[in-house]
Amino acid sequence: MLQQVLQTYGLDFSALEVKSFGSGLINNTWKVNQRDNGNSYILQRINHHVFKSPEDIAHNIRIIGAYLAAHHPDYFFVRNLFTVEGSDIYFMEGEGYFRLVPFVKKSHTVDVVQTPQQAFEAAKQFGRFTHLLDGFPVNELKVTIPDFHNLTLRYRQFLQSLQEGNSIRIENAKTEIKWLKEQEYIVRRFDAMKQNPDFRLRVTHHDTKISNVLFDENDKGLCVIDLDTVMPGYFISDVGDMMRTCLSPVSEEEKDFSQIEIREEYYKSIVQGYLQGVEAALSTAEKAAFFDAACYLIYMQALRFITDHLNDDQYYGAKYEGHNFVRGANQIVLLKKLLEKEARLRSMV
Repeated sequence: MLQQVLQTYGLDFSALEVKSFGSGLINNTWKVNQRDNGNSYILQRINHHVFKSPEDIAHNIRIIGAYLAAHHPDYFFVRNLFTVEGSDIYFMEGEGYFRLVPFVKKSHTVDVVQTPQQAFEAAKQFGRFTHLLDGFPVNELKVTIPDFHNLTLRYRQFLQSLQEGNSIRIENAKTEIKWLKEQEYIVRRFDAMKQNPDFRLRVTHHDTKISNVLFDENDKGLCVIDLDTVMPGYFISDVGDMMRTCLSPVSEEEKDFSQIEIREEYYKSIVQGYLQGVEAALSTAEKAAFFDAACYLIYMQALRFITDHLNDDQYYGAKYEGHNFVRGANQIVLLKKLLEKEARLRSMV
């Protein structure tokens, strides 16, 4: 399979070294090294079960790359390479969709944020990406995952799971369910935001974990990568997802909830980094919504995990009994800790 794919890009398979690469959970990724000249590439098979139209991803990357090349040629942007037939995505019957990009030498990614400075650099890169594309015609982008960060829909699905889900699991999760329903005001606030003309649709990354930023040898941000979820959205998606994944020293998988905390220095770094990167692109109302952004994304993820638990783990699956309940309860604790610091955190913007 890989031999045919790489030959489609004009590479001699006999002169290549191919190894699995990275820690991503969605796509299959390999690093491809050329023995004769030292060039390296990243080959990915796009998960077409998650991304129903991989051609739409290629379309978005193509037109964003063209815009950046025309308006911001100094921006370091990793674009898909072309096959010998001139396509930037390759489909193999029975195997799916593939893409090849250059491997950026002397660069690295970070799986788990380790310092406030790393959080600052990552946030700055996501903000800069949005800033440079501020004039881009966002309506030309394809929606690669419909309703990906639609909190209103996620709350509706949560309520539906209370009617149709596993009755035993519903009973055992009644404390968490009650608390989530009491926070429904967050959904109303989200709906009001979407109606506010000061919040406009922008080119939004939508998956701003720190591993989607490329760093140089000095741990300075180079650019954002993994653009599969780039589509029209609100800035709160990028800021909120960074908050959700960076504020606590432990991830959503942690079972010991006593380890969950809100690290204020990381919150401040994300705010400062994003604002420095995005420059003057945000409205006053948007700048005042950094705390709300964190609430939206953490609350949404708590809803999604608990909903999936009540629906017998149909979406995320589970590695052990109650896995999604643990994840959901973890995010509930994270949101509670965030809300406890609301006044202090809002004052940081």
